Amino acid sequence: MRGSDQTQQAIFSYVSLESRIPTDHPLRSLRHLVDQVLVGLSDEFAAMYARVGRPSIAPERLLRALLLQLLYTVRSERLLMEQLDYNMLFRWFVGLSLDEPVWDHSTFTKNRERFLASDLAGAFLSQVVRQADQAGLLSDEHFTVDGTLIDAWASLKSFRPKDDHENETPSGSGSNQSVNFHGERRSNETHASTTDPEARLYRKGKGKESHLGYLGHALMENRNGLVVDTRLTLATGTAEREAAVEMLCGVAGRKRVTVGADKGYDTRGFVEQVRGLQVTPHVAQNVSGRRSAIDGRTVRHEGYRASQRVRKRVEEIFGWLKSVGNLWQVHQRGVERVGWTFTFAAAVYNLVRIRNLVGATP
Repeated sequence: MRGSDQTQQAIFSYVSLESRIPTDHPLRSLRHLVDQVLVGLSDEFAAMYARVGRPSIAPERLLRALLLQLLYTVRSERLLMEQLDYNMLFRWFVGLSLDEPVWDHSTFTKNRERFLASDLAGAFLSQVVRQADQAGLLSDEHFTVDGTLIDAWASLKSFRPKDDHENETPSGSGSNQSVNFHGERRSNETHASTTDPEARLYRKGKGKESHLGYLGHALMENRNGLVVDTRLTLATGTAEREAAVEMLCGVAGRKRVTVGADKGYDTRGFVEQVRGLQVTPHVAQNVSGRRSAIDGRTVRHEGYRASQRVRKRVEEIFGWLKSVGNLWQVHQRGVERVGWTFTFAAAVYNLVRIRNLVGATP
């Protein structure tokens, strides 16, 4: 018998939002992990908000919404609020009932600004790393360090001479005006972006194109490929090695540890600094035209070869951050704000990785 295509709006619903989410949905176990992290951040939340005044968006809900934006690669707050309005899965994860109104996108953005001005992303990552440590997922002896270029939210057309803006006025009409910089020698010493002054012109290697951007750095433990620390710096030729030493200070000292890295870290200064921290540098040898700082005493060990195999997994982290996390071009400006986004995205990657490793639905 053919069914009827008549639609009748019901006044009440007798099916709860909780029952509509499949019991084996990946977000169930992920929310359990997130809620444990948020409980550990209660003191940080209390310090960020006044005790009197009009209630704001609950920080727990705000962070869950930001997490969903990364997981589902939602490119803007406006689209995220649109999803929250009709997507029952999103509502359930954030903690909104079916009858609660969704926040205006401008209200959501203003509340998010409080987070961007704090170190909450670092605290969030620390709580996630603590969870992984309690689950026995971390190595405290073997690590890998690497950096990646993150494109800034600025065009190469905005890269103008610092002392001469009058002669660099774009020609043409419309929003995409033309700038002729062919034959002009441009460098970070003489030029700066008018859109994001902290962005630097940088290229990852010889023969590669230059980009305006920042450098994101990650310290990965080698057992399960989890991020244990992050840094975001200006894009300079020495930033990767400087950030690596800074991050290694947080894991060195308790016992002898190793750190794997690519040949960009094979410099005498970096190797000596790392050895001074009681860290064994398992750095890939750079033998192109010069003598490597890594000698045969290190290369001959099986541990060195194991580090060289495992260190390539750090590229999986950067690949996830740029594709799923939508950090191929960050939508923030300035070192502090871009750094917050980079660290929070790394924490979300860890949550997904922990969920896959544990594989249990609460």
